[in-house]
Amino acid sequence: GAFQKKGHSARVLSPEEAERLAKDQVLVSEFKQLKLEKEAQKNWDLFYKRNSTNFFKDRHWTTREFQELKACREFADQKLTILEAGCGVGNCLFPLLEEDLNIFAYACDFSPRAVEYVKKNALYSTERCKVFQCDLTKDDLLDNIPADSVDVVTLIFVLSAVHPDKMNLVLKNIYKVLKPGKCVLFRDYGLYDHAMLRFKSGSKLGENFYVRQDGTRSYFFTEEFLSELFKAEGYEQVVNEYVQRETVNRKEDLRVPRVFLQGKFQKP
Repeated sequence: GAFQKKGHSARVLSPEEAERLAKDQVLVSEFKQLKLEKEAQKNWDLFYKRNSTNFFKDRHWTTREFQELKACREFADQKLTILEAGCGVGNCLFPLLEEDLNIFAYACDFSPRAVEYVKKNALYSTERCKVFQCDLTKDDLLDNIPADSVDVVTLIFVLSAVHPDKMNLVLKNIYKVLKPGKCVLFRDYGLYDHAMLRFKSGSKLGENFYVRQDGTRSYFFTEEFLSELFKAEGYEQVVNEYVQRETVNRKEDLRVPRVFLQGKFQKP
């Protein structure tokens, strides 16, 4: 079973959790941090080499959570152009294309291997989709997508993998291809999510920023940080809230607190 609530209050830690996080203040050395930044693409490529297309489940919840994917149409059969920024192997992309025949999707990912998996998928068709490799912090999206041409951008569990100092570059890049009045739909890890509490000592890169054993990194967002990030690049905030879920495994009597941040940010 699971329950879910949305709102503006962050999750409250138990005393044990708070103590454990307070103790974990030692940061990974600057040398190793620079190495991780330099090898970020290689580490994600190796992640997809190890896990192929099997790691993430297909995300059939996107249209349920983001009604905007339907609501942004002015009439029923309007063709939508979307960009999935950080598409991975297509777990979000292909369910969307299957569910909605009036979508043309641009999709890009940091990992060349992930892009190859998308192209090999039986559902991939160049008539409905254009996929390309892209480092969103430095490769100009305008090389592949016309300016002001996209109706919706999905940024789902992507920004957390980018160094916090470079997140603004991703938002700046996306801004150029988004039509005025249209939105970025955001979902990512929130502060005190179960994944954040599981990091062992020696994994901390900075405030709310950690490295996994495979070298991939993850940032855990607060509502305030996310709001400032988008507003600084000229977006208007429409929605920005915590989604708190507690997944309960009754057999093992385990309660797993999941915390995500979900938002909608508009280009004026």
